[in-house]
Amino acid sequence: MRKLALALTLIASPALAQDSTVYDYDGSFDDATFGVESAIVGRGLVVDWVSHVGEMLERTKADVGSDVTIFDNADIYMFCSATLSRKVMEADSKNIAYCPYGVFVTEKDGAVQVGYRHQPDGAMQEVQTLLDDIAREAAGK
Repeated sequence: MRKLALALTLIASPALAQDSTVYDYDGSFDDATFGVESAIVGRGLVVDWVSHVGEMLERTKADVGSDVTIFDNADIYMFCSATLSRKVMEADSKNIAYCPYGVFVTEKDGAVQVGYRHQPDGAMQEVQTLLDDIAREAAGK
């Protein structure tokens, strides 16, 4: 029974890798990016910039001596929250280093994932909660 409970916990848990959390998305890359943008905007926030990391990596792979395709698609949605940013920077002005915040969407071999980079302990955990809420909503979790 304990093994079954452990297996179910592992299946339901987000994937954790190198200080980030990712959620599998059952759908297309385009639908996942729409979900991320909608989750951000739906909270009254503004997407400041979309970094097309996948396109950049593909475009420059030969220039750096590689023939490896890392992602089929990969974008990072960058945004900030005036209220939350002020709160965390009033707690420690060095928290400016973590702004803007980002939620990424990747696709590789047909597998789409939505995720975010972990934030440090302390006041920034409130930002991490926001990122997790956005990623979960976008991924349908």
